[in-house]
Amino acid sequence: MRKLSAFSHLIFLYFIANVSNGDGFDPVIKLPQFQSLKKQVKSRRVVSVHHFGAKGDGIYNDTQAFKDAWEIACSSPLRFTIEVPSGSSFLVGPIEFVGPCRSKVTLRVTGNIIAPKDPGAWDGLNPRKWLYFTAVKHLTIDGGGVIIGMGEEWWSRSCKVNISNPCRHAPTVSATSYSEQVHGSFSYVSVTHYLSLVLLSLIESLLVPYVQAVTFHRCKDLKISNVMTLNSQQMHMAFTNCVRVKASLLKVIAPVDSPNTDGIHISASSKVEVTNSIIKTGDDCISIVSNSSQIQIRNISCMAGHGISIGSLGKSNSWSAVNDVSVDGALLANTKNGMRIKTWQGGSGFSRTISFRNVLMENVSNPIIIDQYYCDSFLPCSNQTSAVKVEDISFVNITGTSATEEAIRFACSDTYPCEEIYVENIQLSSYLGGYTTSFCWNVKGSSWGVVYPPSCLSCSKSFIELKTLPSNGHLSF
Repeated sequence: MRKLSAFSHLIFLYFIANVSNGDGFDPVIKLPQFQSLKKQVKSRRVVSVHHFGAKGDGIYNDTQAFKDAWEIACSSPLRFTIEVPSGSSFLVGPIEFVGPCRSKVTLRVTGNIIAPKDPGAWDGLNPRKWLYFTAVKHLTIDGGGVIIGMGEEWWSRSCKVNISNPCRHAPTVSATSYSEQVHGSFSYVSVTHYLSLVLLSLIESLLVPYVQAVTFHRCKDLKISNVMTLNSQQMHMAFTNCVRVKASLLKVIAPVDSPNTDGIHISASSKVEVTNSIIKTGDDCISIVSNSSQIQIRNISCMAGHGISIGSLGKSNSWSAVNDVSVDGALLANTKNGMRIKTWQGGSGFSRTISFRNVLMENVSNPIIIDQYYCDSFLPCSNQTSAVKVEDISFVNITGTSATEEAIRFACSDTYPCEEIYVENIQLSSYLGGYTTSFCWNVKGSSWGVVYPPSCLSCSKSFIELKTLPSNGHLSF
């Protein structure tokens, strides 16, 4: 009888431990040896985060439920799908989804994932991470849901918004010849002002960390489609050290005046495709940096922000390489820049084999730019001879209107001139009427067809090594 009674008592405790929270109370005791929930979940292969205790009311912290769901999915030997269901908003704090997983995993987001409003939720944690996927292979994210960064409080702490935290761009110290041609005379800052810039830079780095809403790091064979990211803390979506990425049908949205809210950032990655997406943010729509290659951007609408950028490259005398990038099919409207390659003085490496084709622009400032004197710093950028080499760059079938008089700008290094720059069928008229102009400094290249504004470079064939082009109608400069 005692043995039977003990067994009956064990059964009773097991029953209590697995009672659903829907009855209004939490389990009294947990018996890990039974693992019944995990067995039930694994057998389904498609589970909702609700199965792990997520409430989805936008108030309750559902972070642990997402962690538990990922643990089950990633450890399954069979392909697994985690559903974030529609009609619910899940408050999720900083979280890491760590691989490698035993099989392919799909995260199907049809509802909303919401970040904490208070940056204090990152206290003691890496302030650069919110939804962080690392070392995962064959991950798919889709579903039509929304990832909401709740970035308003982060933006208010930026020096670009809160004037009580001063933020002033330092003057650019360029090669003397370039400075005289482009910037005019340069006035050196006082020692006191210089020290204040150093202090402000330190304050900004401490108070406003660079938060990436959704980060994919060291992921392979990644597919993400039909997802919206809204009001990221700063950068919306980043691919770092990834291989074979397909991103499509994305909507990336933040206010035009939200600081540092880059849309899609690609760093040290290869074989990345971004297609059929709409981006409207306060910073670069797409930025491609540091040792990335085989990047394809197709059919992108960039409706605000700073345009499509290669770089910046070579900051702090670093070596950077970006090559084999194709932007084919884009609409840019009301952006501060169009298609831009930007490098710092003192860097090394190269930016080459990059093409921008079939781009329509409306009211775009600085539509076409190569700038090897880029300086976005609180501190003055010193005159340095080393530079990231820029070569084999083409701009083909670029039409529309420029918000600035200067529509084409090639400002290249005195030591390492831009080479093999090719322009074809460029028609950039003034949005406000009047005329548009080009500026060139130490650039070598060739053109084909009608180019407006007209070329500002030398017409001497001996000045360059021409690319192989059709002989009829070819112009060199």
